[in-house]
Amino acid sequence: MKARTMLILLVLLMASVSVMAGCSGKKEGAAKLETVTILYPGERSDRMSEFLGNEFAEKMAADLGLKVEVTFVPWAQYWEQKDIMLAANEPIDLYWDGLPDLSTIVNKKQAMVLDDLIEKYGQDMLKVLPMEQLQGATIDGKIHGIPSAYAPSSAMYQLVAVRQDILEAVGMTDLKTADDLKEFATRAKEKFPEMKGPADIVFKPLTRYFSDEQYNWIAVEDLVVFGEDSKKAYSYYETEAFQEVAKFNRGMYDAGLYTEDLTIKYNERDSRMQTGLYLWVEGSLGKEMEIIDAIKANAPDAEVKTYLLAEDKPRYVTAAGGEVLGIPVNAPNPEGAMKFVNWIYKSQENYLFALYGVEGKDYEIVDGRINKLTASEFFYEWMFRNQNYQLFGPNVAQESIDKYKSWDEKAIRSDSLGFRFNNEKVKLIETALKEIAGKDLAAIRSGFIDFETEYPKAIEKLKAAGIDDYVAEIQRQLDEFLAGK
Repeated sequence: MKARTMLILLVLLMASVSVMAGCSGKKEGAAKLETVTILYPGERSDRMSEFLGNEFAEKMAADLGLKVEVTFVPWAQYWEQKDIMLAANEPIDLYWDGLPDLSTIVNKKQAMVLDDLIEKYGQDMLKVLPMEQLQGATIDGKIHGIPSAYAPSSAMYQLVAVRQDILEAVGMTDLKTADDLKEFATRAKEKFPEMKGPADIVFKPLTRYFSDEQYNWIAVEDLVVFGEDSKKAYSYYETEAFQEVAKFNRGMYDAGLYTEDLTIKYNERDSRMQTGLYLWVEGSLGKEMEIIDAIKANAPDAEVKTYLLAEDKPRYVTAAGGEVLGIPVNAPNPEGAMKFVNWIYKSQENYLFALYGVEGKDYEIVDGRINKLTASEFFYEWMFRNQNYQLFGPNVAQESIDKYKSWDEKAIRSDSLGFRFNNEKVKLIETALKEIAGKDLAAIRSGFIDFETEYPKAIEKLKAAGIDDYVAEIQRQLDEFLAGK
C-alpha cells in the first residue's frame, strides 16, 4: 500500500514538474521575442488590430523572433507627434516620413546611418530594392533611410486623379488644361449637386501646367524649386508659375467651386476623395489603382483615371519615390527594425501578407489579379509598393496597367536626383520661412484669400525672413553637387 501510494505521489510529482517546465519553456520562449516598435500614420481598423494581434504576431514570432508593436497616430497629428516622441527618446524603432524631408530628419538627429544594418540584415531587400534606389536616401555618402516605394515615378505629384465616370457624364472625355479642370468642376456642380467639388487644389500639377521651365521641389514646405533647364534654385512662391496657380485657384473659390476645407484641412485630401463625393485629387502614377476600391466602397459605379496636364512637356525622375522609412538614432532595436523591413521584401508571399492580410480571408488572387475580400487596410500599399511584387486589382483597366509599366520609358533623370539640402547654416531662417509659408502663402496658393492684396504682403514677409539668403545657400550646395556628378 505504501509502495502504491509512493508510486502515485511520484507520478504526480513528475507531472507537476513537467507542467512547470512547460510553463517555464513558454515564458522563456516569450522572453526571447525582441520587441520592435513602429510609429505609423493613420487609424487602425478593427481587422488590422485583429491581424496584428494574431496572424501577424504569429508570423513575426515564427519567422523573425520578433514582437512587432505598431503605434498609430492620426494623420493630422502625425508629424508633430513624431517630432515630439523622437525628441523625447521614446522607444521607436521604425517610422515613415516623406523622402523630400530627409535632410531635415537627419539634421534633427532622427535617422541613423543604415549602411552596416543593410549589409548585415538587408540583403534580401536588395533583390527588389536595388542599391540605386537606396542611394536616393544618401547624405554625405551614407544611407540614412529606406526609400520604400519602388515603382515608375517620373512626373511625381504632377498628375490629377479624376472621377472619370462623372467627367463623361457631364459630356467631357479627358483633361488637358487648367481650363478643362474648371469646366469639369462647373458642369459637375450643375448636374450633380450632391457632389462636393474637387478634393484638392492640385498646386503641383498646376505648377507643371503654368511653368515654362519644369520645376521640382528641393527644400522643406515647398519653399524652393530646381529649374530643370537652368539648373538653378528659385524661391517657388516668387515664380510666375506660382502666381498663375494662385490666381487660378482664387478664381475657383470665387466661382464657388472650392470649399474652405481644401485650405483648412489640406492634408485630408485623400480621405475626402475616398468618400466618393469629390471630383479629383493630386496623384502620382497608379493613384487610381491605389484609391479605386475605397472610392467604390462609397460610390460603387465610380471610375478613376489619372491625367497629366501639359502632357507634351518632359517628365523628370526627381527622386527615388516619395516615401522613406527611418530608424531613429536612439532606436532600442535597430537590428529588429531592419530585419522587419527586409522580411517584407524577402518574398512576394511576405509582401502580400503585410499589405493585404491573409490569403483566402482578406484577399484572393484570381487570374493574376488581387481581389480584396475586406475593405480594411493593412500596411499601406503605397508605402511599400514594389514593382517586382505588385499585383493589380480586378477594377484596374488593362490600359492603366500597360501605361503604368511603360511610364518611365521616355522619362528624363533630373540632374538634381540625389541632391539633399543641408539646412544647418540656415536653420533659423528656415523656421521663419516655414511659418510664413504655412500661414500666409498656403492660403494664397489655395486661392482662399485675395491674391492681389495679400500676395505682396506675404512676399514682403518672406524677404524680411531671409528667403534670398536661404536660396543662395541652397544654390551653393546645389552647385557643389552638380559639379561632383
